[in-house]
Amino acid sequence: MTAIKHALQRDIFTPNDERLLSIVNVCKAGKKKKNCFLCATVTTERPVQVKMVKVKKSDKGDFYKRQIAWALRDLAVVDAKDAIKENPEFDLHFEKIYKWVASSTAEKNAFISCIWKLNQRYLRKKIDFVNVSSQLLEELPKVTEESVPSGENQSVTGGDEEVVDVYQELNAREEQDIEIMMEGCECAISNAEAFAERLSRELQVLDGANIQSIMASEKQVNILMKLLDEALKEVDQIELKLSSYEEMLQSVKEQMDQISESNHLIHLSNTNNVKLLSEIEFLVNHMDLAKGHIKALQEGDLSSSRGIEACTNAADALLQCMNVALRPGHDMLQAVKQQQQRFSDLREQFARRLASHLNNVFVQQGHDQSSTLAQHSVELALPNHHPFHRDLLRYAKLMEWLKNTDYGKYEGLTKNYMDYLSRLYEREIKDFFEVAKIKMTGTTKESKKFGLHGSSGKLTGSTSSLNKLSVQSSGNRRSQSSSLLDMGNMSASDLDVADRTKFDKIFEQVLSELEPLCLAEQDFISKFFKLQQHQSMPGTMTEAEDLDGGTLSRQHNAGVPPPVSSEKDMIRQMMIKIFRCIEPELNNLIALGDKIDSFNSLYMLVKMSHHVWTAQNVDPASFLSTTLGNVLVTVKRNFDKCISNQIRQMEEVKISKKSKVGILPFVAEFEEFAGLAESIFKNAERRGDLDKAYTKLIRGVFVNVEKVANESQKTPRDVVMMENFHHIFATLSRLKISCLEAEKKEAKQKYTDHLQSYVIYSLGQPLEKLNHFFEGVEARVAQGIREEEVSYQLAFNKQELRKVIKEYPGKEVKKGLDNLYKKVDKHLCEEENLLQVVWHSMQDEFIRQYKHFEGLIARCYPGSGVTMEFTIQDILDYCSSIAQSH
Repeated sequence: MTAIKHALQRDIFTPNDERLLSIVNVCKAGKKKKNCFLCATVTTERPVQVKMVKVKKSDKGDFYKRQIAWALRDLAVVDAKDAIKENPEFDLHFEKIYKWVASSTAEKNAFISCIWKLNQRYLRKKIDFVNVSSQLLEELPKVTEESVPSGENQSVTGGDEEVVDVYQELNAREEQDIEIMMEGCECAISNAEAFAERLSRELQVLDGANIQSIMASEKQVNILMKLLDEALKEVDQIELKLSSYEEMLQSVKEQMDQISESNHLIHLSNTNNVKLLSEIEFLVNHMDLAKGHIKALQEGDLSSSRGIEACTNAADALLQCMNVALRPGHDMLQAVKQQQQRFSDLREQFARRLASHLNNVFVQQGHDQSSTLAQHSVELALPNHHPFHRDLLRYAKLMEWLKNTDYGKYEGLTKNYMDYLSRLYEREIKDFFEVAKIKMTGTTKESKKFGLHGSSGKLTGSTSSLNKLSVQSSGNRRSQSSSLLDMGNMSASDLDVADRTKFDKIFEQVLSELEPLCLAEQDFISKFFKLQQHQSMPGTMTEAEDLDGGTLSRQHNAGVPPPVSSEKDMIRQMMIKIFRCIEPELNNLIALGDKIDSFNSLYMLVKMSHHVWTAQNVDPASFLSTTLGNVLVTVKRNFDKCISNQIRQMEEVKISKKSKVGILPFVAEFEEFAGLAESIFKNAERRGDLDKAYTKLIRGVFVNVEKVANESQKTPRDVVMMENFHHIFATLSRLKISCLEAEKKEAKQKYTDHLQSYVIYSLGQPLEKLNHFFEGVEARVAQGIREEEVSYQLAFNKQELRKVIKEYPGKEVKKGLDNLYKKVDKHLCEEENLLQVVWHSMQDEFIRQYKHFEGLIARCYPGSGVTMEFTIQDILDYCSSIAQSH
């Protein structure tokens, strides 16, 4: 067993800095005997860790290997099975129970005893030892040399102290002293006994020297003791003197304490006086209003610039006094309460006086403004409110003061201003729009026809009068058919460009007059009522008042200013109340312009779009931007209605059965519409609306041209299609509308196809028998008869060919061409001037057929000498003479 211990210590535990304390040879209970060793070990480094290691011999049997290790602290129970009888079995309870059988009872007892001692020394948690003899746990096992591994001067079970720390290493200094001692003795290494005897002799010599030294120092000790006794006596005397001094100083200390307390009270009194003076100076400096300011608030002249400035300064001073941040306790002083009450009375008195004066100013300025309305009644211009705004802006700072101090009166002034100004602006704007309507409808003579009368030029019964208007027909092509742009019985074809330009200028002037008026009023409201005009931080929008009255915001109580986030909305609501008549008047004016001429919607769409775009660049949420945007929706709706009506009237057009069709009215109307629209929408912001309208209109034109062509009885279908699509192609080529490039190509293709179709259809009639003969020849060839054998067919021999050719001499051909020219001339209209184009195409087609006939004769009747009785030059001469004669 000793050899095994040495081997295990050397091979397994020493490399891991562990010491082997006990070992037992065991095998598992109830199984085949596969022996292994349980080892109890401790680490050489601190803190010490105690482990139980299972070591097993390798399969080859030449070395040991570490199989599993448990920490001793995880061991819960040691069961020896029987405390009285000898039994080699024992159990160890870790997380699970391990059952072992030792090779001998002695080894088992020694191992359990070692575990008990390690538990007692290193573990706080005590292991439960079951069925273990108490005598075994109390007695220490005998220590033998075999129980210690070679090279280890230690005992495993020699007691508590020997188990842990029997061997103590020398420190560096001790090693150095031993080396010096051994160097002085030559036999220290070769003869240890001689070296030990020498050390023993030197030790005895040193012990004797120590005893002699102690005996020699006894006399000195006695002398030292006497000196200590004398020192103690001196100390006692000094203590007595110190006690007397302390009694003397005690009375001085009491006197100094009294003086210190008196000085503290004096200092405290001075500090309180300084603080009291500071508080009084603070109140006097911050809560004292000058007499001049009080007089200005009570009696200041609010009608002069100097008086307004004095009142403004006094109001600011009063506000500073009222808003001073009082320190704790100030509000409990009677003088402060009286001063605050005085300030409140002054504020209430001045606020009442200011509100009354501003209301009077509103009324007075309004009367002065009304006196100037007469000069504007005949001019298309709105009165200038700049002098009114300039005079009122002198009170802007006082309005800000009123807003911050008495919001109820500020809100009342705001409501009064809106109520009065809304009536004033309503009169001005209605008169302005009446003048605009008069100018739109024409001169005084025309005004009578429209039912215009009255000194102010009011348009009475304009709707009913306009509905009864009828414009005289010009007798041209468009008046013969139903007008596609007939809106309210007024035809756009009867209104020339000058009238439309006049309407455009009037409408532009109306918008140009309204914009600065609204912007100036909005800027004035912002400055005068001290409202934030620009976009503020996002906040909860308040419920704004309705236009019939009420408070500006139900969220705010009297005396509490609104948050900044709602002031922009307040400006918008004030503008809506003041200018509530602008939108309806604009809509009425737009309806009148649209009734006069539906093409006016194009002008209005462009102008209104430009003004909306300009207003949105300034402020997208402003009253002007919102109002013009709403009106723009109406204009756009009228524009769409105009386009829809044109398409509907295209579908309803009726063509006379007795006369030729020619250029359809809605094709000409589209040309006029496109030409006018291109001139109006040049560089316009809403070009996309026009492009969409173009697409709808051109599709309607295409569909309805084909519909009319199919229904035409007098004029061939190909002629109707050819002429109208040629006109459409010419129009689109001239106007160069980018969004209709595909339609332009389609129109050209339709024109070309129907021209060719018409030419081919018409040319079959002058040489009818010759055409039928050669159609039969081609049919025989198609059936498989060789071309040179066709002449052997009875119906198509040379004699039949000569007979047919003789029926068409040059005179007859010219006569047939002349009849064809006359027929084509009857089909075509003079407006499109396509006769020569069609005649030239027919000439080319006739020559092509002539060449085709000659080719068939040469191939099917070779060497027959049969030829046509007229040549290609004859055809050219016939066609030229016919065209010149007509």
